[in-house]
This record gives sequence, structure tokens and C-alpha cells, in this order.
Amino acid sequence: MTRFETAFAKGPALVCFITGGDGDTAANLDALVEGGADVIELGMPFTDPMADGPAIQEANIRSLDAGTRTADVFRMASEFRARHPQVPLVLMGYANPMIARGGEWFADECARAGVDGVICVDIPPEEDAELGPALRGKNVSLIRLATPTTDAARLPAVLNGSSGFLYYVSVAGVTGMQQAAQGSIEDAVARLKAASTIPVAVGFGVRTPEQASQIAKVADGVVVGSALVDLVKQHGTEAPAHLRALTAALAEAVHAER
Repeated sequence: MTRFETAFAKGPALVCFITGGDGDTAANLDALVEGGADVIELGMPFTDPMADGPAIQEANIRSLDAGTRTADVFRMASEFRARHPQVPLVLMGYANPMIARGGEWFADECARAGVDGVICVDIPPEEDAELGPALRGKNVSLIRLATPTTDAARLPAVLNGSSGFLYYVSVAGVTGMQQAAQGSIEDAVARLKAASTIPVAVGFGVRTPEQASQIAKVADGVVVGSALVDLVKQHGTEAPAHLRALTAALAEAVHAER
């Protein structure tokens, strides 16, 4: 079984995101794992993160101001893999850093660092050739996004070539700003699961254990990002303890639905 298959086989999984290079990334990542995160998303800092709200935008700026580059993110990923050999690791970001040196180069670096999957926000399925074949050639999952506006006609294109899990963006907006109504999430997850056997993880706007618990009743995974990134901003070098505590509360809520 792949690391993704193992993580999702146990029931609803908690997927936690932080931005690489924002604070002490290694300590923050370890805190997420210690708190009970099943899958880790590591954000690649970028100047124009179009899908992200203020919290993650500011984290990108802090990281870039600190001098973080793509090579640093791969180093963080490689060191994470050495410390946590069984935890799935996803790089999430935007096309420019991923394909500036070619998709094959990026896929090679992902494989070398032990990355399990990649979420590229701004490469649509119609442009899969830019990155998809290279990743799949290295057994790195391309994790696609589905949204409230992904209709039945477009869904097959989104699913084609996608693996690891399907990330359902629950609101037509940016990260961390609002949460969709539970009824709309339930309807969307049911529609996606009817169309594919890929696990469906729901994100955007999930900040509390109570919200996570409700989503875990219907989805295969719950993604939390902005609430964790806010803790890095608020607590700086003291962030790991706070990240561990919130992750533990989220994990308890999500895992209770197993």
C-alpha cells in the first residue's frame, strides 16, 4: 500500500497544512505529526498565491522575506521524510516554481525528497502535460482540486490522472475566510464519491474541531491550513506547542468518526 492508502484506510484522515520557511518549519511539522495529523501539506512560498486568503498570503511573504527558495523546500521535505518515513507528504503551491525548470526536473526532485503528492493550484486538467506525466512517471500523485463549480461535464477531466486524494474546495473563494454549509458539503462529497474511488478530502474554511467533526462524518479527509498558519504567526518560536495542541484537538474530532 502507498502511504496515502494507509493513511486513508483507517477512516477519516486529518490533513494539516503549513507554509515552508515560515518559522521553524521542521519543529512545526514535527508538532503536527505528534498532534496526530495523518497527512502533511507543505506550502511552497510564492509571490502571488491566488487561491489563498490573508493568513497564508502573509505566511508566503514571511517565508520569502526570510530567503526561502524552492531548494529549501525540497530540503525540508527530504529531512521530514527521514524523520517520518510513514507520513504522507504533499507539496502544495503554484505552477511557476514547479515548471520553471521543467516538469521532469520538478518530478525528479519530488521523488528524491520522498514527496508523495503535489497540489498545483493553477495548472488545470487541460494543461496536464505541463506536469502530470512527469509526476506520474516518478510515482508522485497529482492531487487535483474540485470546487462547487465543478459540474458533471468537467468532473471526468478533473479525475483523469488524479491520485492520492481529491481535494474538494468547499467554497467559491480563498482559504481561511468562510466555511460552506454542511448540507452543500454533504451533497458535493456524495457526488464526487459516486464518480471515483479516490478519497475525498474537504478543505477551505475549516478552523475548529467542531467543524472538522461534521465534515469527517461524510468525507474521507479534512484539511486544515489557515488556523495552523495563524498560530505560527502569533507564537513564532513557541508555535510548535500550540500547533500540537490544536492538531490533537482536530485529530480527536476527525478520528472519532472512524
